Amino acid sequence: MRVCRVGLVGAGGVAQRHARVLAGFGDTELVGVTDVRPAAAEALAGAYDTRTFTGVDDLLAAAPDAVYVCLPPFAHGPVEEAIVAAGVPLFVEKPVAVDLVTAERIADLVARRGLLTAVGHHWRYLPVVERARELLAGRHVRMVNGTWWDKLPPVDWWSRRDRSGGQVVEQAAHVLDLVRTLVGEVTEVTAYGDGTPPPVDGADIDSVTAAALRFDSGAVGTLSAACVLGWKHRAGLEILADGLALTVTEEGLLVRDADGERRLPADPEAARVAVDRAFVDAVRGVGDDVRVPYAEGLATHRLALALADSARTGAPVRLPTPTAAVPDPGVTVDA
Repeated sequence: MRVCRVGLVGAGGVAQRHARVLAGFGDTELVGVTDVRPAAAEALAGAYDTRTFTGVDDLLAAAPDAVYVCLPPFAHGPVEEAIVAAGVPLFVEKPVAVDLVTAERIADLVARRGLLTAVGHHWRYLPVVERARELLAGRHVRMVNGTWWDKLPPVDWWSRRDRSGGQVVEQAAHVLDLVRTLVGEVTEVTAYGDGTPPPVDGADIDSVTAAALRFDSGAVGTLSAACVLGWKHRAGLEILADGLALTVTEEGLLVRDADGERRLPADPEAARVAVDRAFVDAVRGVGDDVRVPYAEGLATHRLALALADSARTGAPVRLPTPTAAVPDPGVTVDA
């Protein structure tokens, strides 16, 4: 395949970012855009001199080589079903759904079809994440602390639980995916929300959430999330291993060990480009670096929903026993 022809479902901010990245690839063509808001689709299509479609079926009729689904959490389901039925490679932005039933149904369809998929957890393409994995190799991981303290995004659906799933599901999933990547699978969570929504009309999500996590390895951890600030204050992960302390964010890696303290910078924009580059290369058959296929994205989504369920009910939630560890075989954890 010389050129990868890509269609976009959704025309919001995330779709605009993917369109910008994809348009910069010499081997990629934007076939067109569809969105339930025709004006938004027309604006995005006009920016890249492509066309609009009335819906996903109309888009699929144009025979794209791949489709990007960039929708709010509540809108997932029928779009992916149509794309999978057509046998077209699928890139889905996180979170993959607002619930577990929808995500598991799509995952089953993808597995039955043997379809190439990717989920937009671009943090896995940060070189500092790979460096953190190398530093953790052979060490006992004891504890992890994840944080996402931020402002309330300016979209009306975000503050409604049935539309976004809440901050842990919609936003802090990036940190949870990093938790699974660097530390391993979580088997039990206990979470608490403050029960007070942000001060916007119709909001019913928690303004803050605090959670405890227990890993299959015996390691322990925490996650805290807040959407009450006017700025993005902190988003990242701290990992404590024997003789090693790491702080991982989109902006870089802080390492403290017996040799002292050192910082390695990161470029989040490069990671956003890399996740698209890897998917397009896989579709074209010239690469194999999709790090989060749909099944892997589902595992992170399952963890995020477990935390949200625990915060809602006030009771611990156990997750399925993992069938395989996520970190490299060289990474050991405290048992």
